[in-house]
Amino acid sequence: MKFSLKPVKKKPSRRYRKGSKYDPIIDAFLGASEDLVEVNVEGRDANYLRTQLNKRIEAKDLRTEVKTSVVNNVLYLEKVK
Repeated sequence: MKFSLKPVKKKPSRRYRKGSKYDPIIDAFLGASEDLVEVNVEGRDANYLRTQLNKRIEAKDLRTEVKTSVVNNVLYLEKVK
């Protein structure tokens, strides 16, 4: 078994992601003129996407502006009026 040990002065600080990879979906929707859109992300289930987008909507305090729903395993984003 090969290994190596390397001395260091201190541990690096943890890097936190600013925002989310799902933020562009919400931003694009809010910038669009449509009030209702269907969202598809390759390799992701609609219910998983709803959970992730709801977390971002909550974090960005957009609950009064954007609503998510899943019908027949298709995710929809809707602007709340």
